[in-house]
Amino acid sequence: MRNARRVLGIVFVLSAMASWTAMPAAAQTAEHAIVELRLDGVVDPFVANYVRGGIDRANEQGAAAVLITIDTPGGLSSSMREITQAILNSKVPIIGYVSPLGARAASAGTFILLACNIAAMAPGTNVGAAHPVGLSGAIESEKATNDAAASIRAIAETRGRNADWAESAVRDSVSVSAQEAVDLNVIDLIAPDVRTLLEDVNGEVVTVAGDEQVTLQLTGAAIDEQQMNLIARVFHGLLDPNLAFIFFWLGLGLVILELIVPGHIFSGTIGTILLILAFVSFGVLPVRIIGIALLVLSVIAFIIELKAPGFGVWGGIAIVSLLLGGWFLYDRAGGVEVSPAVLVGVAIFAGLFFGLVVVKALAIRHVPPAQLRPIVGADGVALHSVGPNGGMVRVSAEEWQAVTAGERIREGTPVHVLSIDGLVLTVEAITDEHAPAGQRAPVSEGGNPA
Repeated sequence: MRNARRVLGIVFVLSAMASWTAMPAAAQTAEHAIVELRLDGVVDPFVANYVRGGIDRANEQGAAAVLITIDTPGGLSSSMREITQAILNSKVPIIGYVSPLGARAASAGTFILLACNIAAMAPGTNVGAAHPVGLSGAIESEKATNDAAASIRAIAETRGRNADWAESAVRDSVSVSAQEAVDLNVIDLIAPDVRTLLEDVNGEVVTVAGDEQVTLQLTGAAIDEQQMNLIARVFHGLLDPNLAFIFFWLGLGLVILELIVPGHIFSGTIGTILLILAFVSFGVLPVRIIGIALLVLSVIAFIIELKAPGFGVWGGIAIVSLLLGGWFLYDRAGGVEVSPAVLVGVAIFAGLFFGLVVVKALAIRHVPPAQLRPIVGADGVALHSVGPNGGMVRVSAEEWQAVTAGERIREGTPVHVLSIDGLVLTVEAITDEHAPAGQRAPVSEGGNPA
């Protein structure tokens, strides 16, 4: 219960910080400058706030254009719609550019690119695979698919692009290279770099919100690169496929350690927070149920191996399940996957963690009571304040986690050990009520009679 309260408190603080990041920084953009925004990674609420805020400021301050550099595997449809609405309702021309080499505008990124007044790609990039994917990792419901198809068709028609291809990107997860995109009238041009792109589109006439015709006048315009604020970047960075996978496994390991050896308060708390962050990321990323099931199976197999060691069969099943779970965790069609290096690294860590750390913890947990009994009845001193939620004491020249069933014990107070549970002592303060004067020697800082 105390861990749950602690976790809820931390989550509340994180939520408050996340809300604060929704307020864009008050950057000043020179009139007729080009505002550059970078859409990297998962399309999430932090990216949506950042892009929408940048477009709003560009409109308020009379920028010549907004350049959005795109490299994304996709993300939340709600965040994607927030961005596309800001683009479609902008009176400042928006230039979408998939860059650098090897970048992609997948899933939600396809919608965003097609919504821009000018859609461009660097060589060696790709666009498409916009099929909506739910938590099952399979095709979303027909209703969701139809809605997404109608939305992207409307966007493509508004910008005069290939609406049939756009719909197939949703219904059939079609993806094309930059050159194919030009040939199919999905994008307007291919440009190797930003300077070439701006030179090529200078003088183009585009239609912005309100059916107003605007001529791009970019010659000599300064580029004002606006970045996401620090806290938003941190939260956005946490929504990484590899980090989500690592957080899931590390969180499970810490929670299991807390359950096996109670008293490791911070391991259980940190483990729970990591699991919460992992599942928040899973809610944004195209997670597949089969991947989650295999990861859970690997945990179960590790625990069975701990309970019945010697043969290694369950340990082998656990490692194989972990590797397969990481491989099938995400829908790879959208370009989201766990890096093979990360997958192998986590598998090695999991094997070492369960094979060494948890086994050692279990051995300590099951030390025969006769070996621990001398601690019960011993005296010590409180190193820090000790209460029902824990604290630290020194007994027999060793430091111990301790709790008290009664009132909080202040730092420096002599204590008496009542019982032991695993590696956690239950103590009480030594007072005149517990021992008549002269019958108990004072306790030194070393935890031994003075």
